[in-house]
Amino acid sequence: MTNPHLPGKLGDPKRALNSDPRTLPGIVQALAAFDLGGDPEPLPFDWQAPRDALLSWAEAGEQGFNALLGALAEQCPAITGIARSTEVIAGPDGNDITLYISRPEAETGPLPGVLYLHGGGMGILNANTGHYTRLRDNLAAAGLVAISVEFRNSGGDLGPHPFPAGLNDCSAALDWMHENRSQLGLSKIIVSGESGGGNLTMATAIKAGREGRIDRIDGLYAMCPFVSNAYAKGDPTLVSLEENTDYFIQISSLAILSALYTPEDPLSQDPLAWPLHASAADLAPLPPTTISVNQLDPLRDEGLALFGKLVAAGVKATGRMVPGTPHSGDIVFEAAAPEAYASTIRDIVGFARAL
Repeated sequence: MTNPHLPGKLGDPKRALNSDPRTLPGIVQALAAFDLGGDPEPLPFDWQAPRDALLSWAEAGEQGFNALLGALAEQCPAITGIARSTEVIAGPDGNDITLYISRPEAETGPLPGVLYLHGGGMGILNANTGHYTRLRDNLAAAGLVAISVEFRNSGGDLGPHPFPAGLNDCSAALDWMHENRSQLGLSKIIVSGESGGGNLTMATAIKAGREGRIDRIDGLYAMCPFVSNAYAKGDPTLVSLEENTDYFIQISSLAILSALYTPEDPLSQDPLAWPLHASAADLAPLPPTTISVNQLDPLRDEGLALFGKLVAAGVKATGRMVPGTPHSGDIVFEAAAPEAYASTIRDIVGFARAL
């Protein structure tokens, strides 16, 4: 039964991203070129499958997403005027952490720095693919020093390292960035990321607050944060999980990623693993924060719920929604939705400069 007055799958269970009238036409067209945008095929197993099966799934998913993101990045023009470098720092467990740095060649004075944490549900993807290199370079072209972290994942090529390995790597990268502020020419430091990187953005700050290091962060900018761990059991307060079910990302896939990240307790509500469950005491010390969400994202409402908790805790928080876009659509579809992409770059840079 359909109801034209309700959005997404709430109004029509057969509606998909490519048939939702709210979706930006350019994104529909971009996905159609890859035969995507409709309802995906159900997965052959769920989050309770044996760990080896989940890890094999993550490896295949990483390859698929890398191919899609790489193809989308190839549609975009080259970015010039960027100085790029790489640093390798010591990790907390005897591991090496690679940092990729982009900065504008023409700028010589102190600049805001952004520690960027990539998406992938803390389980897949990496910081130096074409998509993330472009994002880093575009932030640099707009006047920031952008540093991406190659943290350990819970699956894929950089796994399997479940929580808290990736978080500890991000925390170590923050410490290195703070200790090298003057050499890097940084006027301030913000931490930012999308999806799993949005989770790690908030978790890195919560961890810093608990450890008396929150003064190292001047601001947080979390996009479409993957923070609730409600994907296996659902949550009636997070309406977008039903409204936008399987729009670009599958809820069942999110449940698998969460089980890989916190395998000892797949339904964990540890705030360092799943920051939506942070207490007011954990959130109160945080610096000014922006939570940006996508209108057609299953994760939209958990981002908004996190924003509400930040405000209630007294944090200087700003909320933002990008209409017509699915999960991370404003930074994934640079060529297909250029206005949305440019708006997000401007907002991150404007936020950093205004601190």
